[in-house]
Amino acid sequence: MMARRKSKAKQQEEFIQAIFGLLMFVSIFGTFGLTKSLQATLIVTVFSVVVFISVLILIGLKRRERLKRSGIADIDKMHGIQFEKYLGYLFKAQGYKTQVTKASGDYGADLILQKDGRKIVVQAKRYSKNVGIKAVQEAQAAIAHYGASEAWVVTNRDFTEAAYNLAKSNRVRLINREILIEMILKMNPGSAPKPKAVIAAYPVDETTCPRCGNKLVLRDGSKGKFYGCSSYPKCRYMKKANAG
Repeated sequence: MMARRKSKAKQQEEFIQAIFGLLMFVSIFGTFGLTKSLQATLIVTVFSVVVFISVLILIGLKRRERLKRSGIADIDKMHGIQFEKYLGYLFKAQGYKTQVTKASGDYGADLILQKDGRKIVVQAKRYSKNVGIKAVQEAQAAIAHYGASEAWVVTNRDFTEAAYNLAKSNRVRLINREILIEMILKMNPGSAPKPKAVIAAYPVDETTCPRCGNKLVLRDGSKGKFYGCSSYPKCRYMKKANAG
């Protein structure tokens, strides 16, 4: 189980900002209290502001470098099946025996992990927005189906407050963007392929289902033609066919 939490890196950044902000405040008012000189206080104020801005710039540069090393920008461009494959490599590098289930019907689990007698079902959500309670419900239901001990939901974004609250009362661990980045950066270099390599290894074009990787087929529906996954009903992905 997991409640919402900030990453250690984010906590450290906020702590440093708070400390420097406090020191700047103390130095300015301390200078005036000791010297009673507006000129000296102005000099200290300008110097403190310059130092504080410099610290903020350094923190920002460090964070951007951290994000670049994690490859999270490439993960944001992945399709669902590519994200699942990447997570398979990521968890394998952590010593888990991994199985990607999507192509054969997932029943609430995109991956199954096994390690030290534990079986964990994983929902992978490569989203452009926060993940809601449905993913938590599906992951929790998959525990019984697969005889697992716990469930995880992994996303490149964050979770809604309702999802965090629901996860607290179930055996569901929520792994958000910041935690995912930490996991990636803690890996030994070369132990798993880079996100770009996974995207190249599992290309998704207009004829490929972005959820499971199977082919899309043109079908007739009540509202016109549409493309549906060839593995239906195991995968229910569909999109409208272009008119004309």
